[in-house]
Amino acid sequence: MATKLMLTVHGNNLAPILLGDELRGALTAAGATALQVNVDDETVAPAMRIPAAEPVSAILSVWTDGESQPIVDAVAEAVGTQPHAYRVSEIVRLDPRPVPDGQRADVLANVALLRRPSDMSRQDYLDYWMQHHTAVAIRTQNTEAYVQNIVDEVITEGSPEVAGIVEEHFPMAGMTDPHEFYGSRGDDAELKRRIDELMASVGKFGAGDGLDLVPSSRYFWAL
Repeated sequence: MATKLMLTVHGNNLAPILLGDELRGALTAAGATALQVNVDDETVAPAMRIPAAEPVSAILSVWTDGESQPIVDAVAEAVGTQPHAYRVSEIVRLDPRPVPDGQRADVLANVALLRRPSDMSRQDYLDYWMQHHTAVAIRTQNTEAYVQNIVDEVITEGSPEVAGIVEEHFPMAGMTDPHEFYGSRGDDAELKRRIDELMASVGKFGAGDGLDLVPSSRYFWAL
């Protein structure tokens, strides 16, 4: 079974590099079998973003049957700086809509990097996220896809501690219209109810603390 790595990169004007043939060639040579790029670009400029520290420009998901380090090295060489890299276990709760390789998915793809509160055990954290919060998140938002990534290992030295990475897809109109984002159909009372329910659940496992929220355009390639 292929290993999934997720790498966050920082910097300006990285989209041409991340979406280019040269990076895919380097990753293929390093043993990668698939690449997903979530990049914060002009298409999602109106969306909300929450940087915890240094803003994340893009998140790369790379599947490999080989070692992790060659993948990290290939990305670092391409972008000119060391990425933050994590080995993850993926759980797909709502499947992303399939699109041809290299074509932008017609969604707002939000990626959130989640931190675990220091007073909560890893098992309690994962139990709440998996067994309780997932259903709340899906039913209170206009969710078109929901992919959870449990961080099993921090690969690169100096990378921030991250407990989980979640990718959620929403209609593009949700960037500027909260009713489209939450699926409340223009009903202000229902919008408030959904936000209140979601935020109450977020607070129960500290998902809003130290959060990185990155809006993105999403691309995928089999290599």
